[in-house]
Amino acid sequence: MSRQPRNLKSNYCYHVTVRCNNREFKLIQPDCREVFLYSLKKSKEKFNFKLYALCIMSNHVHYLLEPKQPEDLPRIMHWLNWYTAMCFNRMLNRTGHFWEKRYHSSGFENTDYQRALNTLRYIHANPKAANMQQGFFYDFSNYGVHDRLGDDGITQWHPAFLSLGKSLDECAAKYRKFCRRYKPKPKSENRYHWGSKLLPKVLKARGKKKRSPGQLSLPWNDWEKNSSEIREVAEKFVIANCYNPQIAAQFFNDS
Repeated sequence: MSRQPRNLKSNYCYHVTVRCNNREFKLIQPDCREVFLYSLKKSKEKFNFKLYALCIMSNHVHYLLEPKQPEDLPRIMHWLNWYTAMCFNRMLNRTGHFWEKRYHSSGFENTDYQRALNTLRYIHANPKAANMQQGFFYDFSNYGVHDRLGDDGITQWHPAFLSLGKSLDECAAKYRKFCRRYKPKPKSENRYHWGSKLLPKVLKARGKKKRSPGQLSLPWNDWEKNSSEIREVAEKFVIANCYNPQIAAQFFNDS
């Protein structure tokens, strides 16, 4: 069965999820997360899209973004997944696919404020729903800039968030209350067994030869020169979003 074409429309936001290959926990290392934030900032500069929500988990990433043009979404994800895969494979001394074959995306009109708020909350609640922590503050999501109204250098507020009140403080207070009411739903796991419908698809795909984005060259020497810039981007994001900025600042000062 061929892939269904993506429904790309103007003035749409997209909730995008991308997972590590085999759902391996390859995003645990702080160095990888710092490089990911730097890569995301570079992709924003390259494609000029709006990023409203971000959450980097141990084996997957959530975004809420709005591309400048509808057809930019696959370009953004192609470049970002290629660039980070090349970096991570070099850092982790590994080869092969880093990300799963295809990212998942669901779109909605950027004027659908209720859908936008629900998506923002769902993304920000991921660490809490995964029992990684009790609250919503998380070093590698942008909940903090919605609660404390800071600037992390990468994300911005969605108009739905800004519509919650007449002042930014009121918007933050109402969004904080909105998040506290969140009750995560249990997630069902997809299980595949020998002889299922999955096996014929795997066998059919074996003979296909495709040009991999990994065959493109990565200017690694130029990337290494930006190590201080990588740390600056990550530090600004983490300090703006973490639970305790003073403790996070000590981590960056000591490293």
